[in-house]
Amino acid sequence: MKLPGRMYHLAEAPNWPLIQRDGLVSASRLLHVAGLTDADRDRLERAQRLTHTELPGGVHIRDQRPMPPAALTRCLCGMGPADWYALINSRVFFWLDPDRLNRQKAACEPRPQVVIEVDTAALVAAHEQWTAVTPINTGNARRRAACRGAATFVPLVEWIRTGWASEAQALRILRRKRSHQPVELTVLDAVPDILRFVTGIFPLPTGQPFIPDTKRSPPRYTDDLAAPSGLPEF
Repeated sequence: MKLPGRMYHLAEAPNWPLIQRDGLVSASRLLHVAGLTDADRDRLERAQRLTHTELPGGVHIRDQRPMPPAALTRCLCGMGPADWYALINSRVFFWLDPDRLNRQKAACEPRPQVVIEVDTAALVAAHEQWTAVTPINTGNARRRAACRGAATFVPLVEWIRTGWASEAQALRILRRKRSHQPVELTVLDAVPDILRFVTGIFPLPTGQPFIPDTKRSPPRYTDDLAAPSGLPEF
């Protein structure tokens, strides 16, 4: 059971200064420090966000249009839509496949984005106990959505040991083959030291897809690995 050497986080361009300062932070963490009323925070964290939202302080969080509550109700197991939104908002997400990243990038048009490419092994070594993988795109519940629930987020150590067995048992679905690769890697709450693991920063203006450099090898990880020099400012 192996993961690719690199993985990718797609960020809103205006959030880049915050990422440089605080690392990658979940939507829930951003909402809890934004100074919102309890009602507004609950609305943005536990209900579908139909529009892209700028929080006080200029931080951006995306809409959740591909997850309408009616569609979630049909595919959720052991929880309701409000709990699923809260679960999604509590994690930081990485794509393992650049093609899926580009689909998300297209959905974010026309807003400029930033791709943060990271060394998978280095990040996992530092955050393994908070890391889980998923077999599906958890942010989309349209078009014959797969059954999902809390067990969709399989702890990485469990996936390495038994594949997707825990997901199948908890959700009472057919067990996926061990060859079924994860779609997302997630870290609970935040990755405050994300710059330690960065192997590339790629600003993407409107209309520009991400094209990874597959010939470039990720760096070997050491404890004193520094963030790359010359990080862009925009």
